[in-house]
Amino acid sequence: MKDLTPKNQTNLYLLGDYLISFIKLYEKKKLPNKILLSGYKGIGKSTLAYHLINYILSQDEDLKYDLKNFKINRENHSFKTINNKSCPNLIAIDVEPDKKSIDIYQIRDLILKLNKSNFNNKPRFVLIDNIEYLNLNSVNALLKALEEPSEGVYFIIINNNKKKFPTLFSRCINFKILLTSHKVINIANKLLGFNLIENINTDLINFYFTPGKFLELYTLSDENNIDLKNINLKDLIKFSIKNKLYKKNDRFKILIQELIEFYFSKNFYNIHPNISDKYSYFMKRISDISRYNLDDESFFLEFQSKVLHE
Repeated sequence: MKDLTPKNQTNLYLLGDYLISFIKLYEKKKLPNKILLSGYKGIGKSTLAYHLINYILSQDEDLKYDLKNFKINRENHSFKTINNKSCPNLIAIDVEPDKKSIDIYQIRDLILKLNKSNFNNKPRFVLIDNIEYLNLNSVNALLKALEEPSEGVYFIIINNNKKKFPTLFSRCINFKILLTSHKVINIANKLLGFNLIENINTDLINFYFTPGKFLELYTLSDENNIDLKNINLKDLIKFSIKNKLYKKNDRFKILIQELIEFYFSKNFYNIHPNISDKYSYFMKRISDISRYNLDDESFFLEFQSKVLHE
C-alpha cells in the first residue's frame, strides 16, 4: 500500500473547516502557542497539524499551500524538508520504534534545540504525537518547556484520548476534533481509493473506527493476504491470534485488541450468559497490558480459549 502516514498526506479530507479556523487565528496573531488537538486516534489530527504547518511555512515559497483544495504540493520546499527530517522550523517527536515510551532524553534534546537561534524569521513548530507514550519524567521536562516557550514557537500536541495529563492539559488550549461515521467512511474511501463498504465484510464495519483504523485494518489484510470481503469478525480475530499478528508491531496489536472489544459489543446479548463478566475481565487485562507493560501473548491465547472456542 502507498505511504499514508500523516506527514506524507498531501490531501486534507473533510477537516478543512478546522484548518481555516486555525489559519484565521494565526493571521489575526491569536493562534495559541500551546495547542492540544484531541480526538480518537486515526481521525486526522496529525494530518491536520502538518497541513497547518505547511500553510504557514510555505507562504513565501514556490508552490505554496493550496488552500482552495486543502492540498500540499509535493514539490514544495517545506514539504520536502519535513519529509526528509531536515526542516529547521519543525521538531517532530513521537515514540521511537524500539522504545515503549517518549523518554526524557527526547524532551531534553527538544529543549536544547529550542534554545538555539532560529535559522530564519519563520515560526518554529514542535509537534508531539501520541502523547499517551509520555512517561512521568518526560511530562515533567516538557512542562518546563511549555511554561517558558521561546518567541515564535508553537507547540502542537496530539492527544488520542488514551491518557490524562492534567498538569500538561491545563497549560494548553484544547481543540476537539470530531467526525461523523459518514465522514469517516467518506475519508477512508478517498484514502484507500475504493468504496470501503463494497470491499469489506459488513461484520467488520465498526462505526466507531476512525479513517486511520480502517487504513490499519487494510494494512493488516494486505500484509497477511486476508480477504476482508469474505471473512467475518470472529474468524479475523482467530486468524490474527493463530498467526501471532499482534507480535508484528504495536499498531497491529492495538488493532486486534480493538477488534476484540468490538466483538464483545456485537455479541453482548447473544452469546454465552456470562459475557458481561468476561467483557469486564478482558477489558481490564487490555488496560493492564498497556499500563504495566505486561505480556500480551497470554492475553490473546486466553481470549481465544475462553471466548472464541465457546
